[in-house]
Amino acid sequence: MWEIPLFDVDFGVDEKSAVAGVLESGWLTMGEATSEFEQKFAEFSGIRHAIAVCNGTAGLHLAHRVLGIAEGDEVICPSLTFVAGANAIMYCGGRCVFADITSQEDLTISPEDIEAKITENTRAIQVMHYGGYPCDMEAIVEIARRHQLYIIEDCAHAPGSELNGIKCGGWGDVGVFSLFSNKNFTTGEGGVVVTNNDQLADKLRLMRSHGMTTLTVDRHKGHAFSYDVIEEGYNYRFDEVRAALGLVQLSKLSSYNAKRKELTEAYHGYLEGIEQVKIPFVNHRGVSAYHIFPILVENSEVSTELMQFLKNNRIQSSIHYRPIHLFSRYQKDFNTDTSSLGVTEDAASREVTLPLYPSMGLNEVGFVCETVKKFFNLQG
Repeated sequence: MWEIPLFDVDFGVDEKSAVAGVLESGWLTMGEATSEFEQKFAEFSGIRHAIAVCNGTAGLHLAHRVLGIAEGDEVICPSLTFVAGANAIMYCGGRCVFADITSQEDLTISPEDIEAKITENTRAIQVMHYGGYPCDMEAIVEIARRHQLYIIEDCAHAPGSELNGIKCGGWGDVGVFSLFSNKNFTTGEGGVVVTNNDQLADKLRLMRSHGMTTLTVDRHKGHAFSYDVIEEGYNYRFDEVRAALGLVQLSKLSSYNAKRKELTEAYHGYLEGIEQVKIPFVNHRGVSAYHIFPILVENSEVSTELMQFLKNNRIQSSIHYRPIHLFSRYQKDFNTDTSSLGVTEDAASREVTLPLYPSMGLNEVGFVCETVKKFFNLQG
């Protein structure tokens, strides 16, 4: 249907060979491939511990559980993100307190609004590195230290992003990555939880697999004959097929991100001078993973019409995101004061996400941008 999709998955001979190797091994869950993937991801991220899990949402749930978020605790988080971040807080009985984004130029959570939302019940701050662009982590860490709050980093968009030489995921107490199909590198489903805290890492590993002291693979290898259950836990285990895919995809991640940067810069060049289009993150901090390419148009009506025009030209687009606080579920339970989230609501109503993926060509970027120009010429 789409001549240019929003994203594309780049699987080739190496991925097929890696999966075949797992199938031939006869061991499918939490084995040597998983251990190797965790080690390689930790090395890539410059973080002491990486714990692979079944998906990013499970990782976010574990992050809040391991930090002790419970009934009555407040966690300050962005509303301009995927709903999984807020859901993970609710799973633990916590309350989401939504903070505004910084500006139309910077769609990440505002440190100033974080500080304004802190109460005696606040336990943690959850950030999301929107589009792969790092949040203002220096300011957020300073706020967290001053108020003795935990930091959870939602790094779903940000594998390889960094700020001041520290990779995203390494600024907070716990970081969580997604390996979903549309991410910078993918295993279809999957996630990784990272931390520099040895005690948290030990607990995360226990909670990932039912709180058990030994795993099936340990008993299979004769390293143990029994096990105890010493912690509340879940079945959030990773499997060897995804680990094998992850190892191959991780080896390509730096080159993938470099291509995303090249394409993003091409978008900037093609769209420069179109008055009706505003491009966020033109002067972004740190190093981005360039997960998505968002633009802002005049209003929600123009956003809808542009997306339909792109569709008519077989170009897929999307929105990132509809604010969480506007969903019926969250309005019913949280009675959010939307007046404090004006920048979020304005940006979300005008945002359109254009296609961006490593196998995309510069000629395809040009076609997308010419189609956008044609739309505004017809409007004008």
